[in-house]
Amino acid sequence: MNPLIVIPARLAATRLPNKPLADIMGKPMIVRAYEQAKMSGYRVAVAAGDPEIVEVVTAAGGEAVLTDPALPSGSDRIRVAADLLDPSGEHDTLINVQGDMPFASPKLAQLCVELMQEQPSCDIATLVGLATPEEYANPDVVKAVLALDASGQKGRALYFTRSHLYGEGPTWHHVGIYGYRREALNRFCAAEPSPLEKREKLEQLRALEMGMQIWAAAIDAAPISVDNAEDLEAARAYAASL
Repeated sequence: MNPLIVIPARLAATRLPNKPLADIMGKPMIVRAYEQAKMSGYRVAVAAGDPEIVEVVTAAGGEAVLTDPALPSGSDRIRVAADLLDPSGEHDTLINVQGDMPFASPKLAQLCVELMQEQPSCDIATLVGLATPEEYANPDVVKAVLALDASGQKGRALYFTRSHLYGEGPTWHHVGIYGYRREALNRFCAAEPSPLEKREKLEQLRALEMGMQIWAAAIDAAPISVDNAEDLEAARAYAASL
């Protein structure tokens, strides 16, 4: 496999405007996310929806490409960026690392690649962590329903939901880092949003309704994610403690 990590980023975030450019101890958040991803050993590029993001990333020595700000999702932005960065299709595997996870371990992208290598039927790989009791009923926390293998640490995704899951067994908090076989991402982006996707507002349900296989690997803890001003202050405090 020949992975390409693409980090989608745009300035028009409703809860935290200009989020990718937010300063975290002297570095813009998107630059921190890029530098973390580079430690994976894979090629990394930022798929920017705005020229300001391209300028910041390239000024830091990174690779970035400008994409249409009107693209409907990060998945679409990754597909378009991959075609611009690699028109010959040498990269057969695309990894979506979130630009608002400035401290994500490079091992997370590697885990997605390993999962696709282990599971030939896997179209999309992703990650999960154990949810806390406080997250069980929180609709902002996406839960993954998995058919676990014998290890209890990997499994095929049966469903994703914002609802509370009942009964005994682990509740998995979905971590929004994805690995795609390139052909699968092209098929996914060419399809219309599905009924379940619209109902739950979760685009990964489109892939399941299309008959694609999504596999997930468990990680010890979800990386810090910055969604609002409070999260940004927590990220700054974390960076100051390093």
